[in-house]
This record gives sequence, structure tokens and C-alpha cells, in this order.
Amino acid sequence: MAYFDSASSAPLHPVARQALLASLDEGWADPARLHREGRRARMLLDAAREAAAEAVGCRADELVFTSSGTRAVHSGIAGVLAGRRRAGRHLIVSSVEHSSVLHAAEAHEAAGGTVTRVGADRSGAVAVDACAGALRDDTALLCLQSANHEVGTEQPVAEVAAVCREAGVPLLVDAAQSLGWGRVEGTWSVLTGSAHKWGGPSGVGLLVVRKGVRFAAQGPVDERESGRAAGFENIPAIVAAAASLRAVRAEAAAEAVRLRELTERIRTRVPALVPDVEVVGHPVRRLPGVVTFSCLYVDGETLLHELDREGFSVSSGSSCTSSTLTPSHVLRAMGVLSEGNVRVSLPPGTAEEDVERFLAALPGAVAAVREKLGAPAPAAVVREDALVVDALGKRCPIPVIELAKVIADVPVGGTVRVLSDDEAARLDIPAWCEMRGQEYVGEEAAERGSAYVVRRVD
Repeated sequence: MAYFDSASSAPLHPVARQALLASLDEGWADPARLHREGRRARMLLDAAREAAAEAVGCRADELVFTSSGTRAVHSGIAGVLAGRRRAGRHLIVSSVEHSSVLHAAEAHEAAGGTVTRVGADRSGAVAVDACAGALRDDTALLCLQSANHEVGTEQPVAEVAAVCREAGVPLLVDAAQSLGWGRVEGTWSVLTGSAHKWGGPSGVGLLVVRKGVRFAAQGPVDERESGRAAGFENIPAIVAAAASLRAVRAEAAAEAVRLRELTERIRTRVPALVPDVEVVGHPVRRLPGVVTFSCLYVDGETLLHELDREGFSVSSGSSCTSSTLTPSHVLRAMGVLSEGNVRVSLPPGTAEEDVERFLAALPGAVAAVREKLGAPAPAAVVREDALVVDALGKRCPIPVIELAKVIADVPVGGTVRVLSDDEAARLDIPAWCEMRGQEYVGEEAAERGSAYVVRRVD
């Protein structure tokens, strides 16, 4: 089985396994106690903190360990907002942030705060000018990821950090996806990370708060981790997390070159091997091992099952893989195709032969899914130069399939109105028009759902 889902969780690094097993015998005691076993546990914890701080590029007393990356994000955002309450209650986040950031923003909004969500372009990049334009006199915090978790696009953190510094506003960086590849550049104020993203054990997060940043920990606190992460420290896991971060950093430069070549191979060859594919994410400014593409007329969940049967573990942002049938918020914010979405994220050490096997298996898997889904005949009514397609009650990707099957039935300049009550159609029909050179006129109200109007161009 080829595991191509390291952006969700990377396989445990051998160094992490060794450190975890070794520290189970040495790091079980309470590091707050003064007896021999407690002092030994404290030495392990302090050494891990020093190693992690060196990797991040901060002081050891600025870094605390949390129970997860999500907990680090929530604690970081809540702590800065509370610490800067006198400055204001305005929070800025990008529309392509990890859901942990967006959920924290929703909670802040529900508690009476205000939130500005900065958009992204079709590559998933957030513009520095857009962040600068969102700053206000009452802005307490701006959040920007270092790299996107779904499409791999790297963000202009250093440039945004400079803008924030000039405005006197702290910048929180979610560095979960990039920390294993190198330090986050720029004068950021708060940083979070998650050990299982770089090959450490799950259940360990990092929260770094620079000296001078106003921060007030929220919720019940105790004396551990500077009062910013309550609860008994999982020292064996923390030691393994710090050891694996140092290990992957030592391998990062050479491995990044190798994985970039493999992902570029996928980016280039998939559109040549499979028709009607859109490769998404920035073509250059992206993480080494992540490549994402979407296939027209494909059910994402069915495609993932097909690839799993072929021996490949990948993930998807398709609405078709969600119980809510709602497209990925990242793909939606980018305005790109969501149906048949596949994210390939290669872990360090991925063999070239596995990538070649994937490229050989993908065309057949996509064709098999399209064959299964291509059967339904659209219910169409022609009214002069307009055609109405009734796709009510049909889910992604059926509305787009039916649109594609009938677009040639109207004259050039004529329109097709697709009736759909599937939320994914709002994203996928405009994306289809972009890919196929047709004109998306817009969305109109309908008795049920919405009518998506497309004008035939050629």
C-alpha cells in the first residue's frame, strides 16, 4: 500500500519511535517534583523544549507544548484576543485557513467580536495588500497559515508580518504543514504546530508566543507550561516530537528537491493522462510533497475507494466525500472545481516507483468512476434558444455531467439553465465553464434550489 496522505498525518519517523520507547522508561514521573525521578523527567522536558525552540527559531521560554495542534491554535487565538481586548475585538483570518482557525473565528464572532475574512486567488494565495487593507484601528490579531493544508500553496508570511508589525498588530501563523520543512520567516508574533504533521506522535502541539505580545490564557490554568497549557505533560510523546522535528529538518533540504520532482511529475502528467482535469494550487510557491487536482464528472468518494483498491491512500476535498455534501471551504474560496478532487501528499521517503504506479492506475480508476456515473439521461426542455436541465435532487457531480451532455443542444449564444439544489453546483458549474471556455452568466432564484445559467460560446 502506498500512503500518499502525509498532509493529514505523516507516518511516525523512526527517530520518533526510538525516542518514544526510550523515554517511556525515563520520562514517566512528574517533572514538577524534586525527587530523582522528577528531576530526570524535567531534564527530558527541558531538553525537548530547547530542541523544539531551536528548530522553530524562538526562545525556549516562549514555547509551550499543548495536547494538539488544534488546541495550540485555539489557545493562541483566544489568548491574544483576550490580552489585547483594550485594543479592540476585530480579528482577521484568511478564507483558506485550517478549520481550527475558522472555528475559533466563529466562536469569537458568536461572543460579540468582529471578523474579517480575507479572500484568496485561484491558486490559493492570499494577497499582502488584501491583508493590509483589512487592518483597522481596533484589529487585535491577524491569522495567516504558512502553507495551505489542502493545495500546498505557501503564503507570503514574511511580507504580511512586516505589514502587521508596522501597524502594531500581532500575527499568528499556523505552521502545521510547513514546520517540518523549515523555519517560518518574518517577524511573526505567535506560531502553532502539530507533531503528527512532521512524523512525530499525535497528541503533541506547539504554541509559541513571542516576548512582548500581550497574552492572557483563557480557561482554568495551572502551574504547568507557563500557565498556557494545563494538564500533565506527556513527556515521552514530547521528547519524540522534538527528536523527530530535528531529524526531519536534517533531511529536509535533500528530500524537498526529490519530492518536488515527483509532485511536478504528477502535476504535468495527470492532465495528459486523464481528460477534463484541473490541477489546483500555486505551480511554484508550494510545499514540496503536495499536489492537488480535480476531475470533472467524478464522484470524489467513489474515486478514493477505487484508488484504495488499487493500493493508494489519498484524500479529497470533494463535496461528494462529505456527509454534509458541502465542498471544501478551501476549494470554494479559491473558486476552483471541487468534484472528483484528489490531494496527493507524499511523505518523505516516497519511492519513485510508487508514483509511477499511481500514474499508471489513475486513468483507469477515473474512467471506471465516470462510466458508473455517466448513465442518467438529463431531463431537458428546449424553449427557443434556452434549454432547462432539471437536476433537482441529484448530487455532485451529476448536475455538471448533465450540463456537459446538453450544452451542444443549444445554438451558440443560447443558454442552459441548470436547476439544482446541491450546494456544490454553486462552485462546480462556474469552474466547469472556466475549464471548457463557456460563459457563466450567473445564479437565479428558482422555485426549488437555484438556476445556474450558462451561455454557449462555441
